[in-house]
Amino acid sequence: MVSWDDVGRIARGLPEVAEDSSRGYLAWQVGKKGFAWERPLRKGDVEALGARAPTGPVGAYVPDVGVKDALVADDPAVFFTTPHFRGFPAILVELDRIDLPTLEEVLVEAWLCRAPKRLAKTWTENRRTM
Repeated sequence: MVSWDDVGRIARGLPEVAEDSSRGYLAWQVGKKGFAWERPLRKGDVEALGARAPTGPVGAYVPDVGVKDALVADDPAVFFTTPHFRGFPAILVELDRIDLPTLEEVLVEAWLCRAPKRLAKTWTENRRTM
């Protein structure tokens, strides 16, 4: 099980990330674009999810809706969505059920989706040479 401290540590460890809050909840940005955020479920989300509704999920961008659908299909115990995010390239993640390496993959992918192209390219190239 991972914690919000893990989310923040991983997100802040990526280049040019700013941690902020949005409506009183944690959010991480790169180049003034959000890539991950604390996303408490709203009343409509809880109604749509029913007994499946977790507490305190994290939201993260994904490259496209196809990737989102694949994640939900492959591991619905960890990844889910709500009607609010229908057609939007973002996934919700249950922190109580995701392992640390998978969380890191999700956050890095979210960062890559939103980072300025030059920054993402430089970071990716530098990582390959390590």
